Amino acid sequence: MKRIVKPKKKTSIVFGFCCVLIVIVLLLSSGKNSRLNSIVHNDKSNLDYPIVGTNQSKFYDNSTEIKAPAIGDDFYGQNANYPGNIPKYKDNDDGTVTDLVTGLMWQQSPDTNGDGRITASDKMTYKEAAAGAASFNLGGYTDWRLPTIKEQFSLIVFSGVDPSGYNSSSLEGLIPFIDTDYFKFAYGDTSARERIIDSQYASSNMYVGGDLLFGVNFADGRIKGYGLRMPFGPGDKTFFVTYVRGNKNYGINNFEDNGNGTISDKATGLMWMHNDNQKGILWQEALNYAENYEFAGYSDWRLPNVKELQSIVDYSRSPNTSESAAIDPLFNCSEIINEAGQKDYPFYWSSTTHSNWSTEAKGRNASYVSFGRAMGYMDGKWMDVHGAGAQRSDPKIGDPKDWPKGHGPQGDAQRINNYVRLVRDLK
Repeated sequence: MKRIVKPKKKTSIVFGFCCVLIVIVLLLSSGKNSRLNSIVHNDKSNLDYPIVGTNQSKFYDNSTEIKAPAIGDDFYGQNANYPGNIPKYKDNDDGTVTDLVTGLMWQQSPDTNGDGRITASDKMTYKEAAAGAASFNLGGYTDWRLPTIKEQFSLIVFSGVDPSGYNSSSLEGLIPFIDTDYFKFAYGDTSARERIIDSQYASSNMYVGGDLLFGVNFADGRIKGYGLRMPFGPGDKTFFVTYVRGNKNYGINNFEDNGNGTISDKATGLMWMHNDNQKGILWQEALNYAENYEFAGYSDWRLPNVKELQSIVDYSRSPNTSESAAIDPLFNCSEIINEAGQKDYPFYWSSTTHSNWSTEAKGRNASYVSFGRAMGYMDGKWMDVHGAGAQRSDPKIGDPKDWPKGHGPQGDAQRINNYVRLVRDLK
C-alpha cells in the first residue's frame, strides 16, 4: 500500500504565497507597457491592424441628411449602416491617450510650449518633427516615433464637418475630424495669417512620386501631400505633430490571395475583391452595386468606408516610380487616362460622406482615395498636386465638365464618376 503524505498546512500557505508573488512579479515586469497591452478592445482583438470606425452616424442622400435607410432602400449601404469598430480611447492623465482599438498610445496635444495653448508657434518643419522623436519624453516613455500616414489617419473621425468656404471669424458650430474629448485641437491661427483649415499634422511618409509630405488635416478631414516649402512666402512649411508609440505592426498588411478572385488581409480582418468594377459610376450607383453583388459564394459585400479603403494603399508605390497604382500588385487596378493625358489609375469611392458646414452643401460630397495621381490644375496645367494615396472628396452627382480647371486653390480634379472596390468582413 502506498503511503499518502498530506502536505502540512504551512507548506500550502507558502506555496500559495509564492504563486501570488510570481503573478505580481510578472505583472510588474511588463512595466508601464501593461497599461498599453491589457486594455485594447476591438471586435477582433487578435488583429495587428484593426481599422477604427469613422464615427459617422448620420445618413445622407446626394446632398442632405436623411433618416436611416433600411435594407433595399435608396442610399442603403453607406458608412453609418456599417459602423465597424467604434472609436474608444483612454486618457492616461499624463499627457498621453491610448487608443483602445489599435493599441497605439498618442501624445495628447501638439502644444510644444507647455502653456496649454495651441498656436502656429507650436508647429514644426518636417525635419524638426522627424528629429524630435528621438529626444521626446512624455509619460515616462522615450520610445516615441513620428507616426506613419496610416497611424495618423487612424485618429480621424468623419463626424466632423468641413469648414471649407467658411468666412466667419467665429468657430462656433464647426466640428473637427478628431475626438476633442480626448485630444487637444486647434484650427489654423488666423492671428498668424493662417487659414482656419491650416491644421495639418505631419506623418513620416514622404510621397515617393514627388517632393511632398503626406499629412492628415483634422480641420477639413483629408490626406494630402504637402510641399516642404511654404506655398506663399519664404521658409519651410510647418505642421502640428503628435508622436505615437506601441503596436509597431499597425499599418502593415498581411495579404493572402485566396485563388478565387478575392484577397484576404489577415492583419485587418477584411476580404477584398481582386478586381475593381472597371468603370466610373456615381456614389448612389456604387452603393447599389455593392449591396446587390454576389461573388465567390458571398453576398455580404459592401462599399468600404474611407478608413478601410485607405488601409490598402501601398505608399511605397506610385505611377511615377513603380508605373503602377499605389496598391499591392496582388490587386488588379483599372487604368484610366487622366486630365493631363497620362496613363493613370482611378479614385475609388468610399461609403463615407464628407460633410460640409453649409446647409446647401452638407451632404454633397463623398470621400474617396486616389490610387493614382491626385490631379489639380495649377500654373496653367494639370499636375499631381496631392500624391497617389491622397484622401479627399468629390461631388456625388454632377458633370465633371463643369470644372474644366478643377476646384479650390489647387484646382483639384472633380471626378464624380469613380471606381469601386468591394470589401467584406472575414468571419
